[in-house]
Amino acid sequence: MTRNYLVCASQRSGSTLLVESLGATGVAGRPGEFFQYFASSSLAPQPREWFAGVDNPEILELLAPIRDGEVDKRGYDEWRADVLAAGRTDNGVWGGKLMWNQTPLLVGHTRVGSGSLRTAIRGLFDGVDPLYVYVHREDLVPQAVSMWRAVQTQVWRDESGTESADDGAVYHAEGIAHLARILRHQDRSWRSWFAEESIEPMVIPFTHLVSDPVESTASVLAAIGQDPALAPPPPLKPQSNARSKEWAHRYRQDAARFGYPS
Repeated sequence: MTRNYLVCASQRSGSTLLVESLGATGVAGRPGEFFQYFASSSLAPQPREWFAGVDNPEILELLAPIRDGEVDKRGYDEWRADVLAAGRTDNGVWGGKLMWNQTPLLVGHTRVGSGSLRTAIRGLFDGVDPLYVYVHREDLVPQAVSMWRAVQTQVWRDESGTESADDGAVYHAEGIAHLARILRHQDRSWRSWFAEESIEPMVIPFTHLVSDPVESTASVLAAIGQDPALAPPPPLKPQSNARSKEWAHRYRQDAARFGYPS
């Protein structure tokens, strides 16, 4: 039975709720988003980097300017050792999270000449596949709205469980549409990759994760040989409020009018 697992998802899919719950058990690794950092800056994608190629000033002025970072000078062996140490608990279980947009960064770090994602992942674990846990969200519009608010505010999690009704974010249909295209592409890419590689991941739908996070966590614990009874009450709550629902309704109307993805 594998003692390594990788949560595969897209942003605002509920994956943070799952990995925070798994991490809280103390026996399921410390599943972080280890592969999101650019080697050129040691930083995760910044708000404007999500909008590369977009030149609409109305959108760009709502996003923080690009910050400079520092080049990650670690070689592969050091980087791999750091990733494995950061994600592993004392019982030997390792957990991590990977978004589809981060897959080129992972391949780049591992320096796989073929560009094979599966080879890059297996290389982390001495040639063995981890358990793939696929978290997906069918309702694209609320997901894109949540992402749009997050890139503006740079608040990606809220332990209080509610997004502020006045967080400074501004509605913009084209901004949401741009992110909806990215999120839809990510989800389709995961599905295609699993099919091409003949991988049958453990699938956790967003709706089930939100409605029963304890059971969702317990199912992963059981799959990696840990006690499902250790699944804790959810440490985070879904970030959604009346404003999110209002924007989702408004965007659906705009999408129907202008042909935006929905």
